[in-house]
Amino acid sequence: MRKILIMGLPGAGKTTLAKALAPLINAVVFNADAVRENLSRDLGFSHEDRVEHARRMGWMCDRVVEAGGTVIADFVCPTDETRAAFGKAFIIWVDRIDAGRFEDTNRMFVLPDNFDLRVNGNGTPQFWAEKVLARLRPPFDPRKPTALFVGRYQPFHAGHRRLIEEGIRRVGQVCVAVRDTHGTDEKNPFSFSEIRQRIETGLADHVGRFVVVALPNITNVFYGRDVGYVVEKLVLDEGTEAISASEVRRLMSCAR
Repeated sequence: MRKILIMGLPGAGKTTLAKALAPLINAVVFNADAVRENLSRDLGFSHEDRVEHARRMGWMCDRVVEAGGTVIADFVCPTDETRAAFGKAFIIWVDRIDAGRFEDTNRMFVLPDNFDLRVNGNGTPQFWAEKVLARLRPPFDPRKPTALFVGRYQPFHAGHRRLIEEGIRRVGQVCVAVRDTHGTDEKNPFSFSEIRQRIETGLADHVGRFVVVALPNITNVFYGRDVGYVVEKLVLDEGTEAISASEVRRLMSCAR
């Protein structure tokens, strides 16, 4: 699930949790107050307006998911009607306080019957962000047969994605190993964290079936006796083979 709702009373810690979680899952965050200020100034805080606000928040989140992204909505979402209007999502209930800042919201707030994770008063935002991450991403099993891809990925592009998807199709899961070439010359402008983010975004449909690791600048690969490794060159279609990392870097530079 790439549509996430962090809900709860005002002041419970929803925004703080959203800020801790977003970089772990490369997510866009929509804060309800910011959306009201910029896009929904016509809405007040009546029951009807809250339902409409939830519908708009859900609609925006759905567009992000359709584009292949992950999105977090951070808002009170106080009633069953507002939650239904927001739509299907992974729901995190931040239940850390008994009452919020606004009496009308406290009176209106209905404890949710359906949620995926309940955040209590124990633990830091980072602790709970890691808990959410573990729930959202199936664990990668290092003991299963795994295909290895070693590269610079400067940058990770559609050709790399198709190669790795072919590895997943053939073997079941892959390890994407990123060589440490950052800053060695103009062809290597991206850091490991930037590369990992692009890889995780590009392979978002295969969560739990890949892991991204950092390697030294590997230039030679040797192995001794035949102990069960299969070494194979994957050749894909002409369009994929023609993708140029240099051209992708040039286009990215022009877009900045």
